[in-house]
Amino acid sequence: MGRAFEFRKARKMKRWSAMAKTFTRIGKDIVMAVKEGGANPESNSRLRAVMQKAKAANMPKDNVERAIKKASDKDTANYKEVLFEGYAPHGIAIVIETATDNNNRTVANVRAAFNKCEGTFGTSGSVIFMFDHTCNFRVKTEDLKVNLEEFELELIDYDVEEVFEDEDGILIYAPFEQFGAIQSYLEKNELEILSSGFERIPTTTKNISEEEQADVEKLLEKLENDDDVQNVYHAMEMR
Repeated sequence: MGRAFEFRKARKMKRWSAMAKTFTRIGKDIVMAVKEGGANPESNSRLRAVMQKAKAANMPKDNVERAIKKASDKDTANYKEVLFEGYAPHGIAIVIETATDNNNRTVANVRAAFNKCEGTFGTSGSVIFMFDHTCNFRVKTEDLKVNLEEFELELIDYDVEEVFEDEDGILIYAPFEQFGAIQSYLEKNELEILSSGFERIPTTTKNISEEEQADVEKLLEKLENDDDVQNVYHAMEMR
C-alpha cells in the first residue's frame, strides 16, 4: 500500500472520527459550492461532491436541502476559502484550510493558536509545497465489473495515484485537478460514489517521540475546534 492508504488509515484511527461540528463544516461547504456554481447538483460537480460527503457523514437529507436553499439566498454570508501554513512544535509542518466571512478574525484566531502552543505561524508558501493536493472517491465494491488491477488500468488516463480496497469500499486517489473528470467517469460507468472529497497528503512525514507528539496534538486540537477551520493537515508520522 502507498502513501494515500497509510494517510487514510492514520486519519481514520487517530483524529477525524472524533472531530466535532461536522454538519456545520459541511454546511459551509454547501454555501461555497452553491455560490460558486448554483443550486443544481446536476450541473454543479462541487455541490454533488459535498452532498456525497454529507451522505457519508449521515447528515439528514432535510438538513442538506435546507442548507442548499439557504445558500441560494442573497442575504446569506459568502464564505471565502483561506489557507494558512506554519509549524507546530518540533518542526511539524501544518496546513489549515478555513472557510470564513471575516478574514481578520480568522487570522487572529489561527495566529493565537500557534502562539499559545509554541508553534510558528508561517507565511504563504512556507510549507504548502510539502503536501500533495489530492482528490478521492469511495465507490461500492459490488458495482465493480472488473478486478481491482484492471480497474486501476482503466483509470490510468486520469493520473490516478492509488486504488485500494478496505472494509467500506474501494478508494481512489488522484491529483486535485482530475476531480471533475473522474467524477464523470464513475457516474458514466454507473459506479455509485459513496463519498468524495479533497485532502492534502504530506510528501514526507517526521517521526517524533510520544511526548513531542502530545505537544503537536495540543495545537491540532485548538485549531480543529475553531469555528472557521474546515481541515487541518500535518506532516507528523502517526503512531
